Amino acid sequence: MAIIHQAQLHPTKMELLEGWLPQQPWFTAHGAALSKAGSFRFDDPDGEVGIETILVTGADAVFQVPLTYRGSPLHDAGASLIGTLQHSVLGERWVYDACGDPGYVAALAAAIRTGTPQAGQYLDVEGRLEAIPESVVVQVTGPVDATSPAIGAVTARSSGTGTRVRSGDLGLLVVRRLNLAEQPAGPRALTGTWAGQPTPVTLAAVTGS
Repeated sequence: MAIIHQAQLHPTKMELLEGWLPQQPWFTAHGAALSKAGSFRFDDPDGEVGIETILVTGADAVFQVPLTYRGSPLHDAGASLIGTLQHSVLGERWVYDACGDPGYVAALAAAIRTGTPQAGQYLDVEGRLEAIPESVVVQVTGPVDATSPAIGAVTARSSGTGTRVRSGDLGLLVVRRLNLAEQPAGPRALTGTWAGQPTPVTLAAVTGS
């Protein structure tokens, strides 16, 4: 369960991304106006890391941007740091490209390998939790296992369309510039649908282990 606070963010997430996205090899919407198509979250079992994937649209393309939010810097992850923001409830937050964060990699692997569902989102309204409708619905193609491998050190390498992530024997492909046409997802993949996109789109897949 992801609890969303009624808070002010300075800068906003999209303001951070507007400066970071043009530097990425898979981003092609240079100079275009960017907007948020939707988002989904995974749970951190320890409750320490916010894990959110934002779908960003620009120039008729949709880009997948997984983010993690931490209350302190992540050791040896400076290359994945997008920036910091001030959260009016939680204080300073360090925002990372999640492909370099073991917390996200563990959550993504658990989703694909074991079928762990996306986190339900709830808005905290003066201590009362109100369910937020999901703007992106994700599913896995299976088959699923009973357990997911433990995640250690993570490496992430981006190319023209995606980011390949490795931790030990586990390999994952995170698609960054999404193919919105109908396509086979493969036996171990995460797919998503959202408003205006009823056909499941491949978001990520296991490539090893």
